[in-house]
Amino acid sequence: MSARRPPCGQASVEVVALLPLALLIALAIGQALAFGAARELAGAGAEAGAIALVQGADAAAAARKAVPGWAAKRVEVSVDGRRVRVRLRPRALFPGLSGALVADASADAGPER
Repeated sequence: MSARRPPCGQASVEVVALLPLALLIALAIGQALAFGAARELAGAGAEAGAIALVQGADAAAAARKAVPGWAAKRVEVSVDGRRVRVRLRPRALFPGLSGALVADASADAGPER
């Protein structure tokens, strides 16, 4: 009878083989979190702009001020009557996704008084 030796190094090979998949999953989760954060920030900016409209202030400036500094170059604000629309492109962890993942939010300041 021959004694069976445990496979040496098999676990290391399996870990090395799964690292690219684990990295891809981590990047996908990070991209989803970045998009979620951008969506929340766009909503906050739109609400700040609508509140500024109600108070008679500059809605676009208020919406831009509500968005943090890192997003200043990635935000588009439009005001149409009493509606404020904010579009924010999150940082892309995968090349080419920045244009596809755009957070869009709008807020209505209500009827004119």
